Amino acid sequence: MSGGIETAGDIATGLFVARAVEPGAGETAHSRHEHGLCLNCGTALLGEFCHACGQAGHVHRSLGSIGHDLLHGVFHFEGKIWRTLPMLVFQPGALTRRYIAGERARFVSPLALFLFAVFLMFATLHAFGGEFESDLSPERRGAAVQGVDADIAKREAKIAVLQATPHAANTDAKIADMRHELRGLRAARGVLAGSSVAIGDVPLTGLRTDWPALDHGIAKFKANPGLMLYKLQSSAYKYSWALIPISTPFVALLFLWRRRYQLYDHAIFVTYSLAFMMMFAAMLGVAGVIGVLGGVITWAALLVPPAHMFAQLRGAYGLRKRSALWRTVALLLFAWIALLAFAALLLAMGFME
Repeated sequence: MSGGIETAGDIATGLFVARAVEPGAGETAHSRHEHGLCLNCGTALLGEFCHACGQAGHVHRSLGSIGHDLLHGVFHFEGKIWRTLPMLVFQPGALTRRYIAGERARFVSPLALFLFAVFLMFATLHAFGGEFESDLSPERRGAAVQGVDADIAKREAKIAVLQATPHAANTDAKIADMRHELRGLRAARGVLAGSSVAIGDVPLTGLRTDWPALDHGIAKFKANPGLMLYKLQSSAYKYSWALIPISTPFVALLFLWRRRYQLYDHAIFVTYSLAFMMMFAAMLGVAGVIGVLGGVITWAALLVPPAHMFAQLRGAYGLRKRSALWRTVALLLFAWIALLAFAALLLAMGFME
């Protein structure tokens, strides 16, 4: 029950945040015209809205108006959402082209829609994907420390045996490897036990990166993977906007010889596309929970994104089928590169905190 309330809260928050960045031009007035002065800035009213600050001439002063504002802000989205979503799904190219051409009052802006999609996707993940264990219980922490202590004891015993037979083949190399593993185990034990760990230690058994900060992060991951995964999820949530500047140059590469298209055009294309992909990912998550066959979900995940990219490319840039097709193939490759770059950024930030 609490998870459902939290999910609803996340989605409502996403709508409010999206509404906060949504341009207000062209919105329909729901208040009757009242002559007089604007209650916000004192300007004489010439219509239903103040031409100086934009506030409505009539303001509600009742308890019911609070509920109206809540429902209006969360579900109505000024009517734009109901025109935007169908076009985003079925005519993404036309939506992109028309927004770039200047039809801003009719549609939700790409950034507002992207923000809502981010909240929706992570709210779905939070509700149906379960939560990562952010910390170990005292019992599990104690058991983990005991296991690491046992590994330390085994390696110390092996080092003692190797030192007793100094003339055996590769003895020095084996001892060096064992000591390297010991440093990693002791660092991991320090993280588990809550004690400080020297940043210069090599903290993960069998893995050396020669980058102290990254090695320290790997030690934290080994000690408490649930906490690190939770941090990565939080970072993905906070920095999802970075996908837009990461992806836009790749789209620009597809149109280098078409100077009529600027980076702004490509950014609008990317933002609407990412918004759709995130909403689609949320829909697939819900489909898996309600029992849709795994094969259906897999085929949808494989076919829908390229089909949507093809339709958006063709409509937004006025391309022929063949031209849109090869760009779709290239864009799919670029999308994977952008996702890998984003994932690498998240890993670097998470491990080196």
